[in-house]
Amino acid sequence: MKSKSIRYTLMTTAGLVSALVFAGFIMSGVGSGNPFLSEASADQEKSAEAAVNRLPSYFPNTEVLRPDEMRITALGTGLPTPITRAQKSTAWMVELGNGDVFLFDLGTGSMENLFGLRPDFSRLDKVFLSHLHSDHFGDLDAFIVGSWLSGRYTPLHVYGGSGDTPELGTKAAVEALMKALAWDIKSRTGILPDAGGKVITHEFDYKPENQVIYEDNGVKIKSWPAIHSLDGSVSYRLEWNGLTFVFGGDTRPNKWFIEYAKGADFAIHECFPTPKGLAAFNDWEMRPATFVSSYIHTPPQGFGKVMSESKPRMAVAFHTVLLPDIQQGMLEGIRKTYDGPLTIATDLMVWNVTKDTIIMREAAFPDRVTPSSTTQAYKSAHRSGEAKMSKYIMGGVWKGFTPPPLPEK
Repeated sequence: MKSKSIRYTLMTTAGLVSALVFAGFIMSGVGSGNPFLSEASADQEKSAEAAVNRLPSYFPNTEVLRPDEMRITALGTGLPTPITRAQKSTAWMVELGNGDVFLFDLGTGSMENLFGLRPDFSRLDKVFLSHLHSDHFGDLDAFIVGSWLSGRYTPLHVYGGSGDTPELGTKAAVEALMKALAWDIKSRTGILPDAGGKVITHEFDYKPENQVIYEDNGVKIKSWPAIHSLDGSVSYRLEWNGLTFVFGGDTRPNKWFIEYAKGADFAIHECFPTPKGLAAFNDWEMRPATFVSSYIHTPPQGFGKVMSESKPRMAVAFHTVLLPDIQQGMLEGIRKTYDGPLTIATDLMVWNVTKDTIIMREAAFPDRVTPSSTTQAYKSAHRSGEAKMSKYIMGGVWKGFTPPPLPEK
């Protein structure tokens, strides 16, 4: 049997708490062996290491993703507020060795991290929304326009659940957003590739369990209901090349996640602060803090129980804040009910996953970056021509400045 090793490398202070999680877990041990590295021969260890030999930090666009490899990046791991330089609202990017890229949620502020990574935006045309809280889709408008400007020349596909009523579903939300962007999109269409300004919504019934809502190029994505605030929230499971990625979205512990996330290679589930921690952080009374933390979200001990039942290769907690006292309370709560592989995620953590190895690092890029390079297909994509303004507005052109002549198309 091949070694299923997991290697962790944290190079920045943002990962300190997670480093402590791993260090304490490795030193204390679980059961009779190392919890992260199964027993294997020296040759097997060398083989697993050679299969995914990576630098200690992830530097965007410096590594080729191998054909059998999955890369997962945390674009945002926090709450609706506060949104800080260190932590944005929820968003995750999954890149596959077949060239596909998938985005799961696009919470407020997350595009700052995505654009810092300078991806090939021509491949970022699929977004899967877990639900319609602003901290999970608040940057969709920024992505529609920003990705179009930066290299996407085909329509954007947005997937999400229906609501209890039509006006609460994904289709209604996207249609309303496109109405709000009407001036923006009309003014850019023709200067930018026409098709890139279009959005196609794929709304599906949120109720069926483990239903296939996407299947193409060897990738299958399934959904099931989540329990959060209103009907319509969902969780997702991506299957490709023998690897499984699960994204729970926001939810309290539920039977569906435990069943359909079981044995996943990489499972993301929210882990809210404890009721006491949330009350102190938000200056709330204990009743609303307890309701939010434990009835529409998942507190630390609940997260631990879910992961003890589903037993993923890597359990990832998100949807918290980076204050050390809150994270310490979360860690203590999780470890009361779960002793397996764990990451308390922070923004810009990166995991490279194969069947044999999981490597965790952090992405590194400067505060100021240039736009991503665009493809030749983007440059040559159909454009209908520049938008026109009225004679009244054009009559206000100042004769003291003459712009350079427009080049031929």
